[in-house]
Amino acid sequence: MLEELHTIVCEAEQDRSLERPEQLRERIHVMDRLEDVLLYEPVSVSPTCKATMDALRHRAQARHAALADIQRHLCDAVRHAIVHGAGVHALSGWLHRDDLREPWGYDHLDALIGDVLSLEEPSSPIASLENDMVFYQPTPVRHVLDMIHRTRLGGDDVVVDLGSGMGHVPLLVSICTEAYACGVERENAYVESARRAAETLRVDRATFIAQDARDADVSRGTVFYLYTPFTGGMLRHMLDRLHDEARQRSFRVVTLGPCTPAVAGEPWLQAASEPNADRITVFRSVA
Repeated sequence: MLEELHTIVCEAEQDRSLERPEQLRERIHVMDRLEDVLLYEPVSVSPTCKATMDALRHRAQARHAALADIQRHLCDAVRHAIVHGAGVHALSGWLHRDDLREPWGYDHLDALIGDVLSLEEPSSPIASLENDMVFYQPTPVRHVLDMIHRTRLGGDDVVVDLGSGMGHVPLLVSICTEAYACGVERENAYVESARRAAETLRVDRATFIAQDARDADVSRGTVFYLYTPFTGGMLRHMLDRLHDEARQRSFRVVTLGPCTPAVAGEPWLQAASEPNADRITVFRSVA
């Protein structure tokens, strides 16, 4: 095991390409491996083993700190661009749809956007979930970008994220497109965090409302996003409300996760592609 850890540290030290800002994926991967070295606890505690591990940890910590400093400079540059209205250009080098070939989960894009948005975790306890509510997880960034790509959002669009959590989707929509976005979230602490991020980054096309999604105003939305914020009766209630709205006008519903099959079963919605719970699916309302 010590030999493997030694190899990780040596490769990280020798690979100077990691210092180029555009090597985001590779840099995040190496930083994760260096963290494994820092967290490793050997079974043997002999003086020789301890000395070897101490030396490796020192080197791993130094290299990790150097790479983290590059990340900080990169994130500062992206934040500066967003504040001055050029966020989409600053992010364009990493917004590759090929990332959807990766397994489900979070990756280097989430690390970058998480640092850029600097969303603050609530310091106060989160309210307990009601029946049919789903534990909050942010949409992986590559799927948000896929949604933006598939919907071809324009300046006339209003994206309503039903169950927006800490606001990743509305913030990214407003940074990367000309569309307006509204996050509806019942947890006030999440809403306050999203509002602070929008204010700090001067993202003025994203708004956040502390409200139960079942009571949300759906009259202005042209795209409604659902990352399975609820199931069962709550999902049924929300779909019925959207169905009532669809009798008056056309709009799109975008889903990700386990709610997709239920939404696909709605006769008043037509999918633009084969519904897939593991990918973004875009539906259009039909009369």
